[in-house]
Amino acid sequence: MKSLFSDQISDDDIPLRTLLGLTRQDEAVGDLRQLQIAPLRGRGALRLLLNGGMALVAGFTMMMETAWPVVVGWLFVTLAFSIWSFRTFDRLPLDDPKFATAAEFRLCHRHALYSALLWGGAFWLQGLAPTLDHVLSLWTIALLLMLALTMVAHSMPLTCILYIAPVTLSASLATAAAGAPQLTGVTMVAGLLLATFCLRFAQTHIRIRRAETVLHEKSETVSLLLREFEDTSADWLWQTDNSRRLVHVSPRLAYALGGSAEALEGIPLLQALSGDAWESATFPKALHDMAERMKRRESFSNLIVPVTIAGKRRWWELSASPRLDESGKFLGFRGVGSDVTEQHATAEQIAKMARFDNLTGLPNRLSLHEDLARALTHALEAKSRCAMMMIDLDRFKAVNDTLGHPVGDKLLAQVAARLKSMMEQGMTCGRLGGDEFAVVLHNIVSSKEIEDLARRIIATISRPYVVDNHQLFVGASVGYAIGPQDGNTVETLTRNADLALYKSKDKGGNVVAAYVASLHAQAEERRVMEQELRGALDRKEFELYYQPVVTAEDGTLNGFEALIRWTNQKLGSVSPGRFIPLAEDSRLIGPIGEWVLRTACAEAMRWPSNLKIAINVSAEQLTDPNFASVVVSALAQSGLPPQRLEIEVTESVFLRDGGGAAQLLDQLIGLGVRLSLDDFGTGYSSLGYLRKTQFSTIKVDRSFVVGAAKGSIESIAIIRAVVALADSLGMSTTAEGAETEVEVDTLRTLGCSNIQGYYYGRPMPATDVLTLFRPPESIATAAA
Repeated sequence: MKSLFSDQISDDDIPLRTLLGLTRQDEAVGDLRQLQIAPLRGRGALRLLLNGGMALVAGFTMMMETAWPVVVGWLFVTLAFSIWSFRTFDRLPLDDPKFATAAEFRLCHRHALYSALLWGGAFWLQGLAPTLDHVLSLWTIALLLMLALTMVAHSMPLTCILYIAPVTLSASLATAAAGAPQLTGVTMVAGLLLATFCLRFAQTHIRIRRAETVLHEKSETVSLLLREFEDTSADWLWQTDNSRRLVHVSPRLAYALGGSAEALEGIPLLQALSGDAWESATFPKALHDMAERMKRRESFSNLIVPVTIAGKRRWWELSASPRLDESGKFLGFRGVGSDVTEQHATAEQIAKMARFDNLTGLPNRLSLHEDLARALTHALEAKSRCAMMMIDLDRFKAVNDTLGHPVGDKLLAQVAARLKSMMEQGMTCGRLGGDEFAVVLHNIVSSKEIEDLARRIIATISRPYVVDNHQLFVGASVGYAIGPQDGNTVETLTRNADLALYKSKDKGGNVVAAYVASLHAQAEERRVMEQELRGALDRKEFELYYQPVVTAEDGTLNGFEALIRWTNQKLGSVSPGRFIPLAEDSRLIGPIGEWVLRTACAEAMRWPSNLKIAINVSAEQLTDPNFASVVVSALAQSGLPPQRLEIEVTESVFLRDGGGAAQLLDQLIGLGVRLSLDDFGTGYSSLGYLRKTQFSTIKVDRSFVVGAAKGSIESIAIIRAVVALADSLGMSTTAEGAETEVEVDTLRTLGCSNIQGYYYGRPMPATDVLTLFRPPESIATAAA
């Protein structure tokens, strides 16, 4: 999970007001304040000891030249304040992430200022003309206290400054009054330096803590690659040594074999799988074939073998590849397995109740719209107001993808229960679908009433959940529209509430957004782009550019990736990042993707026969059952061999449907088309995708390439893990975005198969690609 703090506040853009705690409280600032206030935990006794000890030393020092009743009075007040301050902070939960609010910051500032007034006042206990010895001795003690405070509370610079500034000012005035004005400047400079150091120490503290957070988040991606199988119900990793004996037996594998990991360690794999047949050496043919492949040190994939466990026959699907060290020495096998004996026969409930959501028990979309219609009718007749509030969960997708839909469904049920518990008379909550909910409000007095409810909903939904022993956190984005002023029909009011919800999510989530008329301007801009996009193919406004892909070992060109460009007469050059999502939402990606496929295949036929062409395909294209036919038609029409075509997909393909995309990809594999998994390692990087679909290539994201070239341990580890995973599964790796020689050398060292990036060539039009293959004399003739 990615922290909001690391997203919104970087090392270089923390404003000074934010660092000092002078800005308003929001979620990002709250995370920053928590990082600042947490180091104070457990320091109360140290502060008490320092303040009390130094007060006693100061009192003993002043007793020689100052009236003892004055000294005793000051000492009593100072010690009493130290004890009171200690007890005040000792009761506060400084390690609670929800604790660091503006009120607690102000409490720290007040105590610092109180202490400063006590110590600053000590300089004047002899009157308005103190002796120089008195001032210097107290300044020495106060300086030690300021240094100690800087070390203890350096994460809160304003607290330090509120102590340092008054004490320094008092000491400076006292030195002047004591007849030593030359020391006044020294005192002021010392205080200024300490205040400056506090600010620098605070910035350093935040950078270090943020770096720790980022390191933890990146290491989670690496560990996820190895933990994924331990979190599933039917998959596991297995490994043997060079004698084909089991090593590093995981709990999942031990459970599947009906034994303990300790007992299975060192047992021959064939013995563990064959059961009683091991003694008689009468193995089933499939087990015998697997043993022969392992003996010949051959890789195997999706091999179905019979397994005897506790006297019962089961069937497993096994895949493995030999492990070699850097010198090429055989170390054993590493692979994956799954139990395919019993197919999950769990069927989703097909028929749902007419007006209620089956999962949560809340009213569904139809029921909500009927209630909203009644609310609008009453509002128009009674000249009152109603509202439609739409709620979308933040970070819910991460729960679904990492822990599975069953956990996600249970989480949705708990969210629905909390939402339902907040409903009062005149309120109806329901589920629109997915992770989107809505509330219909009757007889609304003001927008403040809506926003107060929305904030309570956000706060309630954002509290932690416990599902199947997992502590989960989600947030909520809320958008609302008021009827009839924002719409006097169900459709209009719902649409405007939806526009407000988009505005809320654009702000980063966990906020409330009201509908405003300007949202239509944004929708209109999107509509114009969609309208132009619909005629772009007919106007021949698209063009394909091609970026070279080379072999990492020697830099030999082995293919290109096709990249679409759009130049429109009204809109100018529109980046793919803007129009591709729009094309997907408006269902235009099908014809555009088909044009890309046919054009790229036809263009690739003009290249040398050893070069491949890679084409990006979106999840929406793979939901079309005719996509495989389109690929066959494009290959046949162009004459391009299937082996020269590589289809690139991202893991989102597998998150959109219940398996149809995977089946379609299997059809493409059957045609001989190669498959590439793009952006692996940047999302959830499930190993299940690699097991279910025979990818030929895994692409390494540029962010890891840059990090590895800079010596980032996390990026290097991720690339090595991906390369090792690809090698073990018989796949190649392509590193994207290599721009410098250092990056290229790093990728070669880490074992990447192919490299793509500006270092070898920027995307170029088809005509420029053809010039790469012309003989030099032909180019010179053309130039003449």
